[in-house]
Amino acid sequence: MSDQPDSPRPDSPQASHSAPIVSLQDYRQSRDPLPVTFHRKELDSILWIYGRMVGEGEWRDYAIDHLKDRAVFSVFKRSGELPLYRIEKDPKLAAKQGTYSVIHTSGRVLKRGHELAQVLKIFDKKLKLVE
Repeated sequence: MSDQPDSPRPDSPQASHSAPIVSLQDYRQSRDPLPVTFHRKELDSILWIYGRMVGEGEWRDYAIDHLKDRAVFSVFKRSGELPLYRIEKDPKLAAKQGTYSVIHTSGRVLKRGHELAQVLKIFDKKLKLVE
């Protein structure tokens, strides 16, 4: 008699009760959800404002970060500095203050809302009458 426990032979019917096969892609998505991203229309709106501000000499560089919990579009005066503004999309805040926000370099939230177009209006400049 052997000291080893009885294990089913690979060709026996008992051996077919092994763990189910799961595709690697399904496993990764269940474990690590996809990051939050800006959709095409959102990026179009943001880049339109960015282009206008570059034309006015206000902004010179940008960065886009797609994180697990939010997407961030950062704008810079110079690339080696802290961002002047961050435009953030945080889906967890959709039912509360709003998904979109504009945050100043100091960390202060300048505007927050449910619609990106409304939030981006903070960058609209008031026309001044010059005499």
